[in-house]
Amino acid sequence: MVTQAGSNAELTDLLIVGGGVNGAAIARDAAGRGLSVQLVEQHDLAQHTSSASTKLIHGGLRYLEYYEFRLVREALIEREKLLGIAPHIIWPLEFVLPHEKHLRPAWMIRAGLFLYDHLAKRKALPASRAISFAAHPAGGVLQPSYKRGFTYADCWVEDSRLVVLNAMDAAERGAQINTRCKLLSARPEGGLWLARTEAGPIAARAMVNAAGPWVAEVLSRKLGRNTENNVRMIKGSHIVTKRLYEGEEAFILQNPDGRIVFVIPYERNFSLIGTTDVPFDADPDKVEISPEETAYLCAAVSRYFRKPVTPADVVWSYAGVRPLYDDNATEAKAVTRDYVLDLTHDEATPPLLSVFGGKITTSRKLAEHALEKLLPAMGRPVGSSWTGDAVLPGGDFTDFNKYLTEFQGRFPSLPLDLARRLVRAYGTRAERFAGTNMGEDLGGGVSEAELAYLARHEWVRSAEDVLWRRSRLGLHVPEGTAARIDDYLGQAVLSG
Repeated sequence: MVTQAGSNAELTDLLIVGGGVNGAAIARDAAGRGLSVQLVEQHDLAQHTSSASTKLIHGGLRYLEYYEFRLVREALIEREKLLGIAPHIIWPLEFVLPHEKHLRPAWMIRAGLFLYDHLAKRKALPASRAISFAAHPAGGVLQPSYKRGFTYADCWVEDSRLVVLNAMDAAERGAQINTRCKLLSARPEGGLWLARTEAGPIAARAMVNAAGPWVAEVLSRKLGRNTENNVRMIKGSHIVTKRLYEGEEAFILQNPDGRIVFVIPYERNFSLIGTTDVPFDADPDKVEISPEETAYLCAAVSRYFRKPVTPADVVWSYAGVRPLYDDNATEAKAVTRDYVLDLTHDEATPPLLSVFGGKITTSRKLAEHALEKLLPAMGRPVGSSWTGDAVLPGGDFTDFNKYLTEFQGRFPSLPLDLARRLVRAYGTRAERFAGTNMGEDLGGGVSEAELAYLARHEWVRSAEDVLWRRSRLGLHVPEGTAARIDDYLGQAVLSG
């Protein structure tokens, strides 16, 4: 403990503001390099942008049109690394791109896919190829006017679980993760940042502002700082329908406005459709899809699929705000998805790093770059990078199906669907609570044992945390499950 300005404050090397994917990844990297770390998040982990993505680990094929070659290459490299360290929550996905010659000529698509295949080495994913819909299963989904197209591979990710696993790994390496804990203010004094938080005062040798949509607010209102860098908030919305087709392939659909829309198999029984790009200037805590966005996404799919999609088919929707770096692009779709790390450090100001932009795919590399900037400013050696080879919690296997078979052998009483869900969510960590005595089933296979694990290790406090962020079981469980989960978690808190 240190005493500053009459208040006892816990001393830490690094205070991180924001529990999205960038904040959690930086906490993990920093803790693994031996720094003491405190992370404060005003809500739940991944409650906002990081749980409202299209759930893809991808290079960003369309970013090539904007000459974002550095970003695409980095993302393609990261795609392979993340697949290797988190095989339970990340897996390959084939994308089908129907050819619309009046939108983008075939030679342009071939050139883009050639770059996509070769900007970085591929180990686990196949190369792109041209296909005829007369011979490909996607031909039965698309309208008969579409005769040919292309396929390529990217990866699916359980986005909010990626955040939680980074936070778990950080905590297991000594970081303190404080959810539902707002930063109230911070000021430099005596070579430290003196921060007031809802959990108490913290004195930090350096700070990271990874507050996502709130990054500018934290700078101006909480820290009293100005910067030349600005954040541009873009709303991205998604809709979910009952499953539109039987195949496991995803579709990438070109729209007349130059944007693209994905249609992706989702949660076994559903299809995920998104996203939109809409300028946003309201409260990031109150964001929802508009009727116009719903109609836009339905029209995009209906333009291509034999079976049209209407707003009446939507069973769930979600929206999030992407805090993109403002590069003064004239259209929302053209705003860069790259990131900028703004470091402030002088005699009067301890190191302060603000994160502008970024995407889930590059979060690990962003964290690595952040530490490469911060550590010299803190007077510490950078050391070697380590996060690209160290598996995330539960990811210590290489073949999902092989491990699932082994898991079933250890826990034969579990139904196959439940075993598969647990392994997909928790990997080898599922062995810590799976078994014959998992307590009461509170609905849809959510057991008391699973909830106890989530509360103890994953900062779960409510049914919403369980059903819509640690999982998407909210789409599956019967009515009344949320209330039973809340009752159980409430009793768990009371009993300590």
